[in-house]
Amino acid sequence: MSQPVPPPNQPQQPYDAQPGGGNPFAGQPGQQPGAPTGNPFAGQQPGPPGQPGAAFGPAPFSPPAPARDNLGLGLLTAVVTALVAAFLYGVIAGAIEREVGYIAIGVGFLVGFAASKVGGQNPVLPVVSAVLSVGAVYLGQLVGISIIFSDLAHQSASSLFFDHFDILTKAWSEAADFKSYLFLLLGAVAAFGGAKKAV
Repeated sequence: MSQPVPPPNQPQQPYDAQPGGGNPFAGQPGQQPGAPTGNPFAGQQPGPPGQPGAAFGPAPFSPPAPARDNLGLGLLTAVVTALVAAFLYGVIAGAIEREVGYIAIGVGFLVGFAASKVGGQNPVLPVVSAVLSVGAVYLGQLVGISIIFSDLAHQSASSLFFDHFDILTKAWSEAADFKSYLFLLLGAVAAFGGAKKAV
């Protein structure tokens, strides 16, 4: 077995001589205390910004996101969403001259989801969203009827809707069948589910 060759300009020591309490590297010139880690910033402590070591300190604490629980804003969002969705549902139903169950489900889901996304986990929001979605689907059906009747009456759909609302509701009640009521129910169930999905 060969003996290690000592570096030049170093005093020769016997192989088994270990100065410094058993550390073969203790007492050698040029050596720094402690084992090298390969990290040039290992000895630095975090300091104020702009000072060495500040960028390598522990990550700053970030507070948790605030809980969303704003009932008033959630209710306002539900009302606005219900009105917009009712109008869109009515325009589509009037254009194709028939009711579509998937759109009624979409109206309900949209109302519930938007209300809970903005308002948070308040247990009132799913119930209010379900009630508002029934109203939205109903208003959407009335808007659709006014669009269909506007061609027959030679009036604008908006004037029929606002000036002859009683005639539209009477026409809806006479033409309503199981499917009309089913769409109202589907909208309510979808609103409740949408509200639960958003939280």
